[in-house]
Amino acid sequence: MQAVQAKTILIEHLQFAITVNQADQVLGDAALLIRGDRIVDIGTTAEVGDRLGTTAPSEVIDGRNYGAMPGFVDTHVHLSETLSRAVFPDVIATRTWVFHWAKPYYAHVNEADEEVSVLLGTAEMLRNGTTCFLDMGAQNDAGVTAKAAAQIGIRGIVGRHAADRRPEEIPEGWSEEMMDHHFFPNHQAALAALEESVLKWNGYAEGRIRCWVNIEGKEPCSLELHVGARELAERLGVGTTYHIATSIEEAQVSQRKYGKWPISRIAENGGLGSNLVLAHAVAVSDSEVELLAKSGTSVAFCPSTSLKLAKGATAIGKYPEMIKAGVKVSLGTDGVSASGNLNLHRQAYLVAGLFKDARLDATLIGAQAAIRMATIDGARALNWDDEIGSLEVGKKADFILFDLDHHEWTPFSDPVQALVWSASPASISQTWVDGKPIFQDGKIQTIDENSLRIEARKRASEIVLRSGLGSWVPVTTTLYD
Repeated sequence: MQAVQAKTILIEHLQFAITVNQADQVLGDAALLIRGDRIVDIGTTAEVGDRLGTTAPSEVIDGRNYGAMPGFVDTHVHLSETLSRAVFPDVIATRTWVFHWAKPYYAHVNEADEEVSVLLGTAEMLRNGTTCFLDMGAQNDAGVTAKAAAQIGIRGIVGRHAADRRPEEIPEGWSEEMMDHHFFPNHQAALAALEESVLKWNGYAEGRIRCWVNIEGKEPCSLELHVGARELAERLGVGTTYHIATSIEEAQVSQRKYGKWPISRIAENGGLGSNLVLAHAVAVSDSEVELLAKSGTSVAFCPSTSLKLAKGATAIGKYPEMIKAGVKVSLGTDGVSASGNLNLHRQAYLVAGLFKDARLDATLIGAQAAIRMATIDGARALNWDDEIGSLEVGKKADFILFDLDHHEWTPFSDPVQALVWSASPASISQTWVDGKPIFQDGKIQTIDENSLRIEARKRASEIVLRSGLGSWVPVTTTLYD
């Protein structure tokens, strides 16, 4: 039986293509040739046309009013949190936010809620140009996230949330049912469940969905679970991610209890490695920067969350030092309650300027580095840079087309600067994943967004009622102290 020839699409005369290749090449009058789900040629329109010769593509798209770049790669997000937008106060610090607001909320997110939450969140991400994500972990079965993400057409990494250290005192508002929902009895039970998830869901949707050994991290996880998650991930040939050093308060608790800061404690027990992505990593010492660099450990920086929860990225954060030392620093949006949005473009804008202003040094980060952090550096952190993160021959056709007939782009000279400092997702015309336009003509092509939003509003209010969140909830915490 003769094999069916994959459809070939030529997008020609693009005003620019920001490739994010090793040379950070920006092409003018650019063309992309796509066959199936891959980029098979890229260059100027004349160059690609010459290489095509008399071979006619299946479809030709006029790109004169468009600019192209790789899709954004979000390396830290909580898709089970999408229905909690603007529910938690914005005047509480990280540990209070987690223990007294997020955990009660998560405990009342059932599988049906989580499916809606994932669809709503990934729809927002696609509208904002994100084509790949690393989810922190499902509150229910990882398959809920995997199937919903596959349905909408995005690329991503899913996981099963896991923790194994219950607080010594059960705080007001928590219940035994909630404790059972959040915590495994020990690290062995947690790792067994995580392995089962990886074996079942890694490689789902023809490889577009991967599954990792993800845990919550920090105080609710034992040292054995931190170290064991990375070891299990290595054995299974996947990665792992968790929260660590998320605030100075967390670091101080670790110092009091163990005589060292969180990352040092993990490192001394062999827990760092190239298959590990640390979320936030705000409270990091100079010596820990070197530990991260030598071990190949990646960091997912979430600027919006740092601003909203006062994590201290510009006060104590070592992100410029990490980048200089060779640490793979990528960008995450976090969940919508933590950051307020799932807009990775906004994170690129923030990281480009936060450290310039905080340290009075205009040379720090900037537009080009911010774009790399949002694309190829994210792909490298996920060990997926062989297929995504840049516009290069042989890579997946995951990219964004910006509408340049838009006030954000009128006029512009340098597309790299304009992209970071002037543009926003408002001017995104299309988001492609696997060679298909998933966001186009102002809507997601794979789902009914209007019905989804109606369902999301209904479920969001029901979760808040079930979880009992309200004015009585504490705004400080002594949990795990």
